[in-house]
Amino acid sequence: MKSNKILGIVALLLLVGASLAMGVISSEEISPLEAGYEVGDIATDFSLKNVDGKMVSLSDYKSAKGYLVIFTCNTCPYAQAYEDRIIALDAKYKSKGVPVVAIMPNNPSKKPGDSFDKMKERASDKGFSFPYLIDAGQKVYPQYGATRTPHVFLLEKTSKGNEVKYIGAIDDNYQDAASVDEKFVENAVDAMLAGKEVPLKTTKAIGCGIKA
Repeated sequence: MKSNKILGIVALLLLVGASLAMGVISSEEISPLEAGYEVGDIATDFSLKNVDGKMVSLSDYKSAKGYLVIFTCNTCPYAQAYEDRIIALDAKYKSKGVPVVAIMPNNPSKKPGDSFDKMKERASDKGFSFPYLIDAGQKVYPQYGATRTPHVFLLEKTSKGNEVKYIGAIDDNYQDAASVDEKFVENAVDAMLAGKEVPLKTTKAIGCGIKA
């Protein structure tokens, strides 16, 4: 089984190389090979700069029961479509011990609209009630295995550490919040807070590829 997996990775690399050579895809469109955390893993803490200039870590939230770590940005249309819903998630769950911690993972040299100054403007204009952190050096998003904006990781604070309980999309309709049928994140947080099994642990994150 291990040899089959290695052969599969080699075949994927060869296919990507051939596609680049023929101009079918560009290097900016390639996401890293899927790695990072899986449900049940323990996520390490981080220390990233917030738009207010202060450094923020998960350990700063002493009374938290968990965290909604959301990789998002200024410029992606999908991320923009979800901003009000992210604000609503923080408003609903922060008082219950599960705050939103937003992280901007893009390389600002590739996306100037995601520069730190632009992040500060966006947070002010939208009235973000949560920290909006820059992943300077792009060290954190690969650890998580985030590939899209937005990409959600629900963590539960446990005696073992911050355990990953859900990974994926916020809900099933990025285009229209009023037409959402299934609220993936809310269902996951509600189950976690009730001490129940999260009903759907992973979904496909829909959004723009992270720019390295």
